[in-house]
Amino acid sequence: MKTGQKQRLEGLSEKIFLDRYAWKNPDPSDAKVGDVVLVLTKDDPKFPTKEVGEVVARDGQMVTVKTRTGELVQSDVEKLTLNIEKTPEEMWDRLASAMASVEATPELQQEWEEKFRYVLEDWKLVPGGRIAAGAGASDELTLFNCYVIPSPKDSRGGIMETLSEMTEIMARGGGVGINLSSLRPRRAVVKGVNGSSSGAVSWGGLFSYTTGLIEQGGSRRGALMLMINDWHPDVLDFITVKQTMGQVTNANLSVCVSNGFMKAVKEDLDWELVFPDTTYDDYNEVWDGDLEKWKAAGRRVNHFRTVKAREIWHTIIESAWKSAEPGVVFMEYYNQMSNSWYFNPIICTNPCGEQGLPGWGVCNLSAMNLSKFYDEDKHDVAWDDLALTTRYSVRFLDNVINTTPYHFEENEKNQKNERRIGLGTMGLAELMIKLNIRYGSPESLEFLDKLYGFIAKEAYLASADIAAEKGAFPAFEADKYLQSGFMKVMTEVYPEVGEAVREKGIRNVTIITQAPTGSTGTMVGTSTGIEPYFAFKYYRQSRLGFDEQFVPIAQDWMDAHPGEKLPDYFVTAMDLSAEDHIRVQAVIQRWVDSSISKTANCPADFTVEETKRLYELAFDLGCKGVTIYRDGSRDIQVLQTEKKEDKAEAVDANSGDTEASEGDSVNSVLADGADGTVSSTEQSALNVLDQSLSAGVDPSEKTVFDKQYKKRPQVLHGATYKINTPFGMAYITINDLNGIPSEIFLNVGKAGSDVFAMAEALGRVCSLFLRYGDHGQKVELLIKHLKGIGGSGAIGFGPNRVESIADAVAKALEIHVEHGPFDDHDPAPVAATLAHHEEIGQAGIGYAGSAVSDQHASNGHQLSAPATSRDLCPSCGSASLLNVEGCKTCANCGYSKCS
Repeated sequence: MKTGQKQRLEGLSEKIFLDRYAWKNPDPSDAKVGDVVLVLTKDDPKFPTKEVGEVVARDGQMVTVKTRTGELVQSDVEKLTLNIEKTPEEMWDRLASAMASVEATPELQQEWEEKFRYVLEDWKLVPGGRIAAGAGASDELTLFNCYVIPSPKDSRGGIMETLSEMTEIMARGGGVGINLSSLRPRRAVVKGVNGSSSGAVSWGGLFSYTTGLIEQGGSRRGALMLMINDWHPDVLDFITVKQTMGQVTNANLSVCVSNGFMKAVKEDLDWELVFPDTTYDDYNEVWDGDLEKWKAAGRRVNHFRTVKAREIWHTIIESAWKSAEPGVVFMEYYNQMSNSWYFNPIICTNPCGEQGLPGWGVCNLSAMNLSKFYDEDKHDVAWDDLALTTRYSVRFLDNVINTTPYHFEENEKNQKNERRIGLGTMGLAELMIKLNIRYGSPESLEFLDKLYGFIAKEAYLASADIAAEKGAFPAFEADKYLQSGFMKVMTEVYPEVGEAVREKGIRNVTIITQAPTGSTGTMVGTSTGIEPYFAFKYYRQSRLGFDEQFVPIAQDWMDAHPGEKLPDYFVTAMDLSAEDHIRVQAVIQRWVDSSISKTANCPADFTVEETKRLYELAFDLGCKGVTIYRDGSRDIQVLQTEKKEDKAEAVDANSGDTEASEGDSVNSVLADGADGTVSSTEQSALNVLDQSLSAGVDPSEKTVFDKQYKKRPQVLHGATYKINTPFGMAYITINDLNGIPSEIFLNVGKAGSDVFAMAEALGRVCSLFLRYGDHGQKVELLIKHLKGIGGSGAIGFGPNRVESIADAVAKALEIHVEHGPFDDHDPAPVAATLAHHEEIGQAGIGYAGSAVSDQHASNGHQLSAPATSRDLCPSCGSASLLNVEGCKTCANCGYSKCS
């Protein structure tokens, strides 16, 4: 079955292959002239760069390497990566032999070595990273990409035991998922030490810190997923923990959300935050993080507090909008759909979120390269070849279970009891381009349902055939297995699968997983996972360096059609709406018994409200989880469409001094020049604001950002709005120029406080922004970007909810635009204006249940009583710092400036 074709890898593909997956020579001192090696050309601990080259000279420990680009690099021999395997063919031979070695007879071993070699040839099946690197190369390396270990026992010893297990797994190349819900909340009593707990989130920080140490000690970054359940009293701290620098920096975060919680969100119900009563004598032995099991046993739970479900939900949404975390896993629904529902509940996912696992569960992953299954003659999918590859691949992954070394007895016991595998795909976007199908279109959804239903059917029939030959997984019970949510869907559409499972059994509890395949997909040169292409030209930052990438299928089309635009079926991640991403994920999820690693890419100007609708759409459509990435919401992106140097040049080019008209220095927001000129510092700040607000704006709207500074007359008129915020009462003055807002003053908190300073800064920057370009469009854009920004607390409910000072400014602007403008010739000074909309009862800033606390509130319009002025706590970062008995004390964490 061998084709005999030689695979030639170039550029980044070759670097990835040699660095991550080719069999390594453990002793680089064996390097000799003529060897192909990876040489370190930039020794940066965070962003190193490696290049492929050939050793052209050696003098003792020093070698000279000529890179593929012709550069000569001097290096210590110990810093080289020296490989035994130089080509993919050598790796395929090794993998086929290793996976066939567990077959029962020499005849079967030879038969399946040839069949496995056939599906590996030309990258039709691309094994998961740990399989590719370790199978047949080492008896020590795990072939499983990732693990979920049981939730820690709620004791110091239990936490240290989990830490030890995590460290051991990561040191051998595996990622780890941990659900922290078993750990008691912050300030809960710990009788043994006559003190209180530091909380689940603080211990998450320990796991994160240790992951960072492992990352620094090896060439491969450690991977950690931390999760917490929606009932845990520390859930809000967990959601926002990454907003405090340094607490949890080396972990992905997700919240496990139940059906009941989502019902409470939709119906605006209260939500109870609880934790088991820890006074039971056998608490440490019995409690494992499963609250329903605890309550079913008749044991007590302690109520910590009641919050609105929407408060938690909004905090999740806003945090995800800011920084792409936390993700959400609909864990109760996940378990309803899970084939292991009756014996092994899912408690957490792996670090990328595609594989939900029980305690001691493992990821066993590989992906079929769909781009290889295009029938050019029929302009269709090569269905027969896809079916054959699917069936062989299921056996390949099942054999991994008996090939890999096990370093924990619990892992081996669990995996051999359920034989969980995860066959996925890559190259979907490339296949759809070849078929002229636009990713995300209604046509594509029909195609994806057919394609992934076909793969799932063939995979399940293959697993049933293996069960007939080798036996079903030990925990298999036909009636219960077929009652899972997933199998009900499967057998309704494909009744032959249900018949095969009843007759033959099933070899694997789950079979399908859609992993991200970022590195392997890039190595193979196709689209990764089920994602569309990020872009057709982009830059990739990894531990191998900063590389420019071109998508071959797009480049080939442009070469064949010079001067023409790409057809509309050449679609990138950022061309699609976020809803397109979610609808694709939901269609594919129907045929995935585990889960999916899928990111809904959003433009930079995607709003908090849009994020909320997206997350709720994902739940309604049956996704098991959801993660968004808003372009630019993190400081570092793996993929980007601009070169780093280009970005720097763009900022530098706009950072010079700009002359402006003279203005009134008394009320001017321009601090650096009494004559009203814009200083270079202010201009730079304005450029940053322009870039952040204009990111993702249609080119036709770019004129909004022309640097045309509007002259300020000596007298401007407007209105002052009194709005309660989480930091206390805010007085927001908005002044108009030619009937359009052009100046904002903010007065919040006590003079000298951090809140006062930040409010003043916000007013200055907003004013600077409004005074440039097309005022009307600027106002709308400013409202859009300030609205919904939240902090550590909120005031009010529903449409009257105020999330932050920024949110209050947006609301004031909305009111001002709706009920203004005011007469510019009115001689009354700005300082004499009253809370105009309070007087006429049209402000719309009302708060249910609040008392009228100001003499200007009239016509039945109510404003909440002024909140006590609060400042930011330097310890926990919340707006909880109060003056108590002459000392600044935090009501949230107990910090005291005097202690």
